[in-house]
Amino acid sequence: MICFHLPLLECFSAVRHRPACLRDRMKTKNSGFAALRSALANPDFRHYTSGNVFSYLAYWIQRITVGWLTWKLTGSPFWLGLMSFGDLAPSVGLAPLAGAVADRVDRLRAIRVTQSLAALQAAILSILTWTGFITVGWLLALTFCLGVIMAFNQPLRLAAFPSLVDRKDMPAAISINSLIFNIARIVGPAAAGIIIEQIDIAPCFALCAVFYFVFVITLLYVRTGATKPKGPSKPLSNIPIEIMEGVRYSVHHPGVAPVMMVMAVSAVFGRAFVELLPGFSGAVFGLGADGLAMLTSSMGAGAIVGGLVLATRVSVTGLTRIMTRGVLVFSVAVLGFALAPNIWVGMALCAVNGYASVTLGISNQTLVQNSIEATVRGRVMSLYGMIARAGPALGALAMGAASEVFGLRWPVVVGAALVLLMWLWLRPQRQRLAEVLEREPVLDAEEHPPEPTPPR
Repeated sequence: MICFHLPLLECFSAVRHRPACLRDRMKTKNSGFAALRSALANPDFRHYTSGNVFSYLAYWIQRITVGWLTWKLTGSPFWLGLMSFGDLAPSVGLAPLAGAVADRVDRLRAIRVTQSLAALQAAILSILTWTGFITVGWLLALTFCLGVIMAFNQPLRLAAFPSLVDRKDMPAAISINSLIFNIARIVGPAAAGIIIEQIDIAPCFALCAVFYFVFVITLLYVRTGATKPKGPSKPLSNIPIEIMEGVRYSVHHPGVAPVMMVMAVSAVFGRAFVELLPGFSGAVFGLGADGLAMLTSSMGAGAIVGGLVLATRVSVTGLTRIMTRGVLVFSVAVLGFALAPNIWVGMALCAVNGYASVTLGISNQTLVQNSIEATVRGRVMSLYGMIARAGPALGALAMGAASEVFGLRWPVVVGAALVLLMWLWLRPQRQRLAEVLEREPVLDAEEHPPEPTPPR
C-alpha cells in the first residue's frame, strides 16, 4: 500500500522493504522536483544547458539528414552502416588520447573549439549539397571528420559536467541533460523531415551549423573555474603513461568495469539498430523521410518519459537495480521492433526502447561519475564515451553487412538475443555492484591527491 502512494520509479528501485528504506523513499517523494530546481539554480549549469539544447538539436538534425541522404544516394543498408561507422569509429582510436587531453586542458575552451569545427563541417556539407557536388564519398569523408571532432568533444563534455553542479545535484543534472537530448531526439528528426520534404536537404545542414555555433556563444557565459586542471603541468611525453593509468583504473575498478561491459554489449548488439532506421523506414515499412522521423521521434518520446522519471531522484541509491531492469526491457523492445509487422507497432516499440535506453544510459553514467576520482575523470569518461559512440558504429557496420544477405530484421533479432544474455549474466551480480557503485565517495570532486588508485 505504501508503494501505491510513492513515485513509480521508487517502488521499482527499492531493494528491501525496511523502515530506513521507506524513510528514504518518502524523502525522495517530498524533494524530488526540488532536485531539479537545485541543479538549475546554478547559473553556469543553466547557461551550459541552454546552449546544449541547440547543440543536441544540431546533432539529431544532422544525424537524420546524413542517414537519409546516404539512403537517397545509395539505397544500401551496407552504406548506412558504413556511414555510421565513419561517424562513430574515430572514438575507438582517439578516445584514450582525447581523455588524456581532457585531464590537462581548459575543458570549456576546448569544447568551444570542437563545436566551432562541427559548425564548419556542417556548413561545408550544406554548400556541397546545395551546389550538387555532394557524393557518397564526400559525405563519408566529412562524416569521418565530424567523428574525429566529436571523439575529442565528448570526453571534454563528460569531464566538465560535474564541475557545473554540486555533487548532490549530479543525478538530477545528468537526467536534465539526458532529457534535453531526448527532446531534441523528437524535435530534431521532425524538423529534419519537414525541411527535407518541404524545402531540401541543404538547409538542414545550414541550420546545424548555426545551432552548433549558438552553443559556442552560450559557453562564453559559463564562468566556472573548476574545468581547468589543477596541479603542475605535465610534459607531453607523459601522455602514454596517463592513458594507461586511465585504462588500468577502469579495468581494475570493481564497479566501473562491469558497467562498461554492460554498456559495450548493449551498444554493439542493441543500439546499433538505430543506425538502420532509414532502411527500416524505406525497405521494411515502405515509407520515406517522414517514416524515419516518426520512428526516431517515437523513440525520443519514450526517452523523455524515462528522463523525467529519473530527473526527480536525489540519490544514486537504487540505480543499479534500474540499470539491470533497463537491460531486460531494452533487449525485449529491440527484439519486438525487429519483428514489428507495421510502422505503428514499430513506433510503439521504439517508444519503449527509448524509455529503457535512457534509463539505462542515465543510471550507467551516474554510477560511473559517482564512483571515480576527479584526477582520472577525463580518461575514464573518454572510455565511457568511446563505448557509447563506437559501439553502435561497430554493430551497425556488422548488421548492415549482414542485412545485405539476410535482410534487415534477422541481424537485429540476433543482437537483441545477445543483449538478453547479458541481462542473465548481470542480474545475479546486482547487489554486489550496488555496494560498490552506490556508496558515498570519500572525497569530493576536484579535490583529490594527484595520482589515482583504483579500489580493490
